[in-house]
Amino acid sequence: MSTARRDPATLPGRPCSIASALELVGDRWALLAIREVMFGNHRFGEIARNTGAPRDRLAARLKDLVEAGVLERRPSEQDPRYEAYHLTEAGHELGPVTRALLAWGDKWAVTSPPMKMLHHDHPLTARTICTTCGEPVDPRDVTREMTLPDWNLAGPVTAGSTPRGDRHAH
Repeated sequence: MSTARRDPATLPGRPCSIASALELVGDRWALLAIREVMFGNHRFGEIARNTGAPRDRLAARLKDLVEAGVLERRPSEQDPRYEAYHLTEAGHELGPVTRALLAWGDKWAVTSPPMKMLHHDHPLTARTICTTCGEPVDPRDVTREMTLPDWNLAGPVTAGSTPRGDRHAH
């Protein structure tokens, strides 16, 4: 199943893949449900218990995630009478996103991290590597370019205005 893709220009504001992604997975209960499935909790009751989500809202979010192609439902291995939720390829690719949110939350949102991630026998510290050249990514070497007409990094370009800031390093 493919993910529910949309034209980024259909959302209000700047056409942006972040906005489109948040439309699919930006809800608190959606991301927490994805976290639970990543942890190996596949049944609705397990996901509900571990997210603390109201059951009706969780059911709606899980349905949305299935429709978006992030999760899929299949018979439970423990009891085929029940369905279990599993990550699709798109869902698996949210792993770095959830790890980044966890690292940010550990640093900025909690007094003490309630969980740690290990790589073999040591704490996991991930970094971004460019798959084209193989180099570690330094944010100072990254530029952003708008690919849609009538937009630059400062916002919409109107007739007669001078585009400014078409490329910015961050």
